[in-house]
Amino acid sequence: MSMIRDLRAAVRPSLRPSLRKNSAPYNAYDPTRDPSASSAVVDCAVYRDGRRLMTPANPTPHGAMLQVREEGGFAWIGLHEPTEAEFAGIAREFGLHPLAVEDAVHAHQRPKLERYDDTLFTVFKTIHYVEHAELTATSEVVETGEVMCFTGRDFVITVRHGGQGSLRALRHRLQDDPELLAKGPSAVLHAIADHVVDGYIAVAEAVQDDIDEVEIDVFSTPAKGSPRGSDAGRIYQLKREVLEFKRAVSPLLRPMQLLSERPMRLIDPDIQKYFRDVADHLARVQEEVLGFDELLNSILQANLAQATVTQNEDMRKITSWAAIIAVPTMICGVYGMNFDHMPELEWKYGYPLVLGVIGVVCFSIHRILKRNGWL
Repeated sequence: MSMIRDLRAAVRPSLRPSLRKNSAPYNAYDPTRDPSASSAVVDCAVYRDGRRLMTPANPTPHGAMLQVREEGGFAWIGLHEPTEAEFAGIAREFGLHPLAVEDAVHAHQRPKLERYDDTLFTVFKTIHYVEHAELTATSEVVETGEVMCFTGRDFVITVRHGGQGSLRALRHRLQDDPELLAKGPSAVLHAIADHVVDGYIAVAEAVQDDIDEVEIDVFSTPAKGSPRGSDAGRIYQLKREVLEFKRAVSPLLRPMQLLSERPMRLIDPDIQKYFRDVADHLARVQEEVLGFDELLNSILQANLAQATVTQNEDMRKITSWAAIIAVPTMICGVYGMNFDHMPELEWKYGYPLVLGVIGVVCFSIHRILKRNGWL
């Protein structure tokens, strides 16, 4: 059995795909050359023995399928946000199930793996980290998209939704590795799964940096004029973004396990074992995301506890000063009563004595409260 040459190097050039610039398209599909072709098709090619056939240049999906049926190989058709009308012809040409076609057109699907006759339908949620100079209560941290993949014996159809998650660079890398592409459509499916999961790893690292930043801010001395507990909005927003991340990662774990463990006619045995590696990486990301959620819960609780402590400290200070002010208020209130016969009213030293008593009592109360930590 021939070994697949450097599979990971072919599909994993970087752990931060969002920071890489896509190169120019390789023989990109130009729908203007064929008025009958769908404008949603971004690339269409036929591959035989792991190499892209250059004749005819930029075939239509119908022409690509005819060429595959006559000469062998497989077709890889990439689409971006097709409408029902644009996808209808392709669906009929390749015999795609109506339920899968509906999911592919309308998007907003949960990650899953479904089998329809001789076609596998796989849904991936792509995650893109949104760069931001400063995390605020309204910052968008992650941006989601979707990649649907129809895998048959002699075709792969990828449908992408959202502005991120382009497969152009991935296609180029696979075309540079004919030995891998020679394994057929299952090699493309694995490369897409690996590409998506590597994107999760990159986003997890970036989100970890944001969580560390928030954690440091919560447990550090607040800036002057910034009250304790003012980070709750940032923490809650980050928690919402982590929840979005979790919705993309967790449902995909079961499909990856099925692809790595259950024998399938459409998956090459040499490729199937590499799905185990993808499933392992996905499980690691899931653990990290679950850890993020728990850590943010702890940080939010600590932040709220600090706010409560700060409020208690403020209330103790207010209460302490109220106790000090109560002394002169009481004494002045007593001597402010309009009675004719009151002691010390006619005494020469009565007024300074009262002021002295007020000062001594207030000072004594202040010292006691200061020693007990109330002031």
